[in-house]
Amino acid sequence: MHSINYLQVAPGTGAFREQVAAPEIELVRQVEWPPQQLDTILGLEGISLSFGGVVALDNIDLTVRSGEIRAIIGPNGAGKSSLINIICGVYRANRGLVQIGSNFYRRVPTQKLAPLGIARTFQNLALFKGLSVLNNVTAGRAYKVRSSFIGQTLRLGRSRRETVDARERAMQILEFLDLTHSCDRLAGTLPYGLQKRVELARALVAGPAILLLDEPMAGMTTFEKTEMSEFIRAANRQYGTTIILIEHDIGVVMGLCDHIAVLDYGRKIADGTPEEIRADQGVIDAYLGVAPENIDGGGI
Repeated sequence: MHSINYLQVAPGTGAFREQVAAPEIELVRQVEWPPQQLDTILGLEGISLSFGGVVALDNIDLTVRSGEIRAIIGPNGAGKSSLINIICGVYRANRGLVQIGSNFYRRVPTQKLAPLGIARTFQNLALFKGLSVLNNVTAGRAYKVRSSFIGQTLRLGRSRRETVDARERAMQILEFLDLTHSCDRLAGTLPYGLQKRVELARALVAGPAILLLDEPMAGMTTFEKTEMSEFIRAANRQYGTTIILIEHDIGVVMGLCDHIAVLDYGRKIADGTPEEIRADQGVIDAYLGVAPENIDGGGI
């Protein structure tokens, strides 16, 4: 027997009607937004998460507008990675909902992240180091494959077209990120900074509407951070990709992002523009630890 898993707005009525959905989707409801809210691409509504008796996140609300670069910052252990893992469906919140477009989920279906238009990178490199750069990036198009196993094995019509399409798209992204000179090299032989860029390429090749970057600058030199910042900004402008990043380099965050949310002990203590965050005394006390005039807001 099917259970009622979500509610949907009945067209033209403004009323909700019950619908049947697969239990693993955990879609709660769909809404029709008024025109002034149509730019909301992702949101968190009352998100709370605990591990045993430890509160990781406490009643977090967050709105991300389409096309913006949004940062989530805070001290170690503030709950930043937990928040990203809830958005990706790795964790299920104890309370609260995740909004993607007009859909609200109790838990985002991880296996449907790519079709939902979400891609991510990881704090620690997650490349196939024994494969070429091109093959690593092409793997980011795997969710587009519709051909059968036999078709892929024998390289029949649809499979051949999908392979060509994936390689063409991968080469476009590699050119965009200035990686074509390394496309045939094994990913594991590249310098660390280039490996991080390959991971960005693999996420972008899927054409995501939302890109989650978990510490994309971690371990980089100042020059590599400058390059990565410019590539992230270019991806946002050229492809219209909405970007949400966790990052500890405050100079990068202040110079790159449109809006910044600050977490501390699992609570959101501030949310605003770089100028507002720079001047927020609560943020200074909890995280920045310096006077506003001493924070370099120009990026690297």
